[in-house]
Amino acid sequence: MPTMAKLSWQHHSGGRRLLSTSYFVLATLILLFSWSCPVLGKKKLYIGALFPMSGGWPGGQACLPAAQMALDLVNKRADILPDYELELIHYDSMCDPGEATKLLYDLLYTEPLKIVLMPGCSSVSTLVAEAARMWNLIVLSYGSSSPALSNRQRFPTFFRTHPSATLHNPTRVQLFQKWKWTKIATIQQTTEVFTSTLDDLEQRVKEAGIEISVRQSFLTDPAVAVKNLKRQDARIIVGLFYETEARKVFCEVYKEKLYGKKYVWFLIGWYADNWFKIKDPSINCTVEQMTEAVEGHVTTEIVMLNPETVRGASNLTSQEFLAQLMSKLGGKNPEETGGFQEAPLAYDAVWALALALNKTVGPLKAKGRRLEDFNYNNKDITAEIYRALNTSSFEGVSGHVVFDAQGSRMAWTLIEQLQGGSYKKIGYYDMTKDNLSLYGNDRWIGSGPPADQTVVIQKFRYLSQKLFVSVSVFAGLGILMGIVCLTFNIYNSNVRYIQNSQPYLNNMTAVGCMMALAAVFPLGIDGLHVDNPQFPVVCQFRLWLLGLGFSLAYGSMFTKIWWVHTVFTKKDEKKDKRKHLEPWKLYATVGVLLVIDILSLMIWQIADPLHMTVEKFTKEAPKEDVDQLIEPLLQHCSSEKMNTWLGVVYGYKGLLLLLGIFLAYETKSVSTEKINDHRAVGMAIYNVSVLCMITAPVTMILSSKQDASFAFASLAIIFSVYITLVVLFVPKMRRLITRGEWQSDQQETMKTGSSTNNNDEEKSRQLERENKELQKIIQEKEERVSELRNQLSERQALRSRKRPTSSNQNHSSPSLPTPQNDPKSLLPPPGYPLPASDNHSLPPTFSNSSTLYPPDGKINRNNCHPGRLQLLYK
Repeated sequence: MPTMAKLSWQHHSGGRRLLSTSYFVLATLILLFSWSCPVLGKKKLYIGALFPMSGGWPGGQACLPAAQMALDLVNKRADILPDYELELIHYDSMCDPGEATKLLYDLLYTEPLKIVLMPGCSSVSTLVAEAARMWNLIVLSYGSSSPALSNRQRFPTFFRTHPSATLHNPTRVQLFQKWKWTKIATIQQTTEVFTSTLDDLEQRVKEAGIEISVRQSFLTDPAVAVKNLKRQDARIIVGLFYETEARKVFCEVYKEKLYGKKYVWFLIGWYADNWFKIKDPSINCTVEQMTEAVEGHVTTEIVMLNPETVRGASNLTSQEFLAQLMSKLGGKNPEETGGFQEAPLAYDAVWALALALNKTVGPLKAKGRRLEDFNYNNKDITAEIYRALNTSSFEGVSGHVVFDAQGSRMAWTLIEQLQGGSYKKIGYYDMTKDNLSLYGNDRWIGSGPPADQTVVIQKFRYLSQKLFVSVSVFAGLGILMGIVCLTFNIYNSNVRYIQNSQPYLNNMTAVGCMMALAAVFPLGIDGLHVDNPQFPVVCQFRLWLLGLGFSLAYGSMFTKIWWVHTVFTKKDEKKDKRKHLEPWKLYATVGVLLVIDILSLMIWQIADPLHMTVEKFTKEAPKEDVDQLIEPLLQHCSSEKMNTWLGVVYGYKGLLLLLGIFLAYETKSVSTEKINDHRAVGMAIYNVSVLCMITAPVTMILSSKQDASFAFASLAIIFSVYITLVVLFVPKMRRLITRGEWQSDQQETMKTGSSTNNNDEEKSRQLERENKELQKIIQEKEERVSELRNQLSERQALRSRKRPTSSNQNHSSPSLPTPQNDPKSLLPPPGYPLPASDNHSLPPTFSNSSTLYPPDGKINRNNCHPGRLQLLYK
């Protein structure tokens, strides 16, 4: 028994020692577990994060404290992941892809397993998101804005609470349309984020009907790009570059004077509020110069802090969040703290992840899975987390959190404008509802939003109305004068003097002159008087009135001169056969010329009708100091082959004019009663031809000067018509008025006889002068005959005293000695045939009553032309 009791005690004491040892170990384990896990029974889920505390964008300075604030609140919430605790393992990526590669390796191959990765800047997120799919990891970024990250095929597990940089573009397009801009320019820094943003902007503005006229880029030095913007007259400029490059750009902008009331710059809104006042050794512009250059620019910024006072999933308002963040930062200046603006996004990123993980607990439990079962080969848990994030929707301190199909945050856009050196909110844009809300407090250096380009005002040049009225008065007086001449010619058509001038042709001339003058009115009608649809009708009136007027007026004069040349300049033998001029031939000639013109004009207007064309001139700057240019326009009547038609018409008319001048010169010495005014017609043809041949080429040269062209053409028409009417009709009026030759057959006969007598009187006076000369010659001859008679009587008396001897009888009687006559005394009168030589002796006797010479002599009255001696013994 004692032995058993001893053994029993020993056993009992050993058990007590064992129990106490077990309690000690358990207590130690509980203590250790309690130290490592404040909440008993919670399992840890690890988040691998990269916060850039330095580098190009030191956003981790404010984003890391904000994320830690969110983790503290999530882990304290009993309704969110009650069985789990989230822990953040973070490193400084320095916003460097190379450094991020090394850190990513450490995160993946160092315990514990990370269920989610949270990178920061875009370059690091691109690297992490592209590699994460190989480890079935979800990537949730809080500070990446690169549009390239919206590619689901390349980044299938990527989400971000920072909206894509392309979210600025819909806002910009809305503002372009609001301010009626259709032409913009861009300048970008050559990095992937800005290049992809600009590609998206180009696509959106193209769909909106807006043109990117200038697109410039630079790597480090923007001087050349800014000069190109100035040279190409860029006005609305979108700038995509980082803050340090922005200072370089606007220093060059100041130098090139690419700012002021004519220009508007659109910048990214996530620069520091005083970015242009920060001293930068890389630029040589003062703060005052930079302030002057940036005044009035517009920024678009993603709304990263909820403007409304609402409590979201974290039970904090945006202002309460800022107060707690400032407390956690220890009073640091927000403007000097990197990532302060993006801190709400990091805060909401942790909450989005916590809510998504909380949402996956139930579906995983139904499948017999748990979050702590996650490993890098488990696609099912990754798929559940992806599904939960993709359907996230809650109110955060940055606003309503929701993701689109590409995993990008959809948010509001804040629109600000720099006014007086500080940014002022001028509106918001809600992309989800496509709603642009402007406060109306935008302020411009000029009177309003500037034009997207130099405003070109198209202004038609119209004919001077003073010139048009003045010329129209002269044309109207000419038409009245033509009516008077036509009336005069018709009223006196039975007067023989008018009949001998071919009055019907003169009537055609008068009608043609009036039609030509009527063409002056449509020549002066332009867009000031008629609308564009009616302008071709005016063109038709110009063409037909001037064409037919020329054909009637000049054609009738040409017909007269043509037939005068044809009939009265032929040789004598042909002239006698064709001395009768038939009137129908004259009318037929005018008809042929008129038909040719009508057919040519009809073919022209059917094949190639006249229409209105607008000539544009070089832009002109107005006298006022306004951002405008005036582009003068001038209306013309034209057709597709205008030069060809004008060449045909001018060639045909030119030949007629030249031929008319030649015929008028050839017939200047012709005198005929059939067309008694052909010399006046010739003079009119000279004047019309010269004016037409000068006017046609000059008006073509002056076609771009509406006043000079109209003045030259219309005055040429008026002068031609006035000269024609005055030369043809005024002499006829003067003759009929001064001589009283009016409408009376008896008077016409008397006056016509008087006209004939006038010609006969001239011939009679000439014959009287010739008769006087003949009388003097005859008197000299009679005196010589008397002398010869005396000599003959003396010889006969001497012969009667002497008897001739027988020897003298065998010889012929001696002839009378030939007197030594004066050769001039023996010549016949002018115009008479010379007498043959006289070898015969004179007859013994003369007869004073009947003959002056013997019958076989050569001088007697029968030898004189009866017409020349009819008044010899008057």
